Amino acid sequence: MPKDTEKRSRYANSLWEITVIDDRATLMIAASESDSNLYYATRFVAPDPFILLEVKGERIMVMSDLELDRARSQATVDRVLPYSEIERRVRAQGVPEPGMADIVHAVLQEQAVKRILVPGNFPFAFAQRFQQLGYQLETKKEPFYERRAVKTDQEVGFIEATQRSTEAAVAAAHAALRQASMREGLLWLEGEPLTSERIKKLINVKLMEWDCVGQHTIVAGGEQACDPHHEGSGPLPADHSIIFDVFPRSAYTRYYADMARTVVRGQASPELRRLYQIVKDVQEEAISKIRDGADGAKIHQEICDRFESAGYRTGLVNGRMQGFFHGTGHGVGLDIHEHPRISRNGTYLQEGEVVTVEPGLYYPGLGAVRIEDMVLVTRDGCRNLTNFPKVLELG
Repeated sequence: MPKDTEKRSRYANSLWEITVIDDRATLMIAASESDSNLYYATRFVAPDPFILLEVKGERIMVMSDLELDRARSQATVDRVLPYSEIERRVRAQGVPEPGMADIVHAVLQEQAVKRILVPGNFPFAFAQRFQQLGYQLETKKEPFYERRAVKTDQEVGFIEATQRSTEAAVAAAHAALRQASMREGLLWLEGEPLTSERIKKLINVKLMEWDCVGQHTIVAGGEQACDPHHEGSGPLPADHSIIFDVFPRSAYTRYYADMARTVVRGQASPELRRLYQIVKDVQEEAISKIRDGADGAKIHQEICDRFESAGYRTGLVNGRMQGFFHGTGHGVGLDIHEHPRISRNGTYLQEGEVVTVEPGLYYPGLGAVRIEDMVLVTRDGCRNLTNFPKVLELG
């Protein structure tokens, strides 16, 4: 059996197959530009909401006239129906201003289906209208399509390509830090303080050159780095940790990558060096435990225990969380955060999943360290998709 086919067979309960078994329709109404499940099901990008139905083994899209021809040539579905034609038919039946729910109803009447499976984020107003029309709605929480978690070889290639772009952008940013001078506790470049904003712009422009889009890029130094999701602002400090967390999406394939590194321009304190070394050691140990069937919750707990035994405790101090207080990892694909999880509520890992491994420690006054790689889960271990070095002090 081909490798990709074998992967897919382990996740055989796609919504299409659920529809066949349960004799119910699966429905999504969303804009595929922002809804990854809809894009995954259709491989069609549109900025405005459209309808996807999976009914008795057939995938049907209902599209506006604007997108009709493009959808018919690009979407991976069985039929594309014109919204305007169905709308005229519904108006002729006495509905003066039919909405999307009425359009779906017109299609489903031909199929004699009264049960609909929808995602957990299905719009409430649509749900109300379907109930008024006599439908029984059922929801399914994420992962809506289980098969999304297991990546094909092509998808892994897409993610790796985005990762190479990420590494090129971070390398350019680190080069700028190396060129910076140090004065009065700050980094200076070309006669002015080197700011987080300036480095983020450098990263994001470099990503654009690689046809990737970076959003919410993190370049946070000093005390800001002790807040894991602080994007960073203002002048960057010398001799203190600076966390880079870069997670762009390819403009073409739409697949993400994710990488974090912690560096110091100047000289790190002995305490910060120890902090960096324990995070690096724990991260690499966690990577060594990832394989098909590994328990994500157990891996996360072992990291927590290792930090505690090394004297790095987690808890609330002076009203602020310190230590290790986020998950160890998450799936990466068409969303930056997707199934599975390596965390307190983690799941068992499966061959073919792409996950991050990103432990961190955060102590105001001392500094913060986070190191993140992406790995592909294999039958007997994992393959690291990240090629970027792990170095604390930039020469």
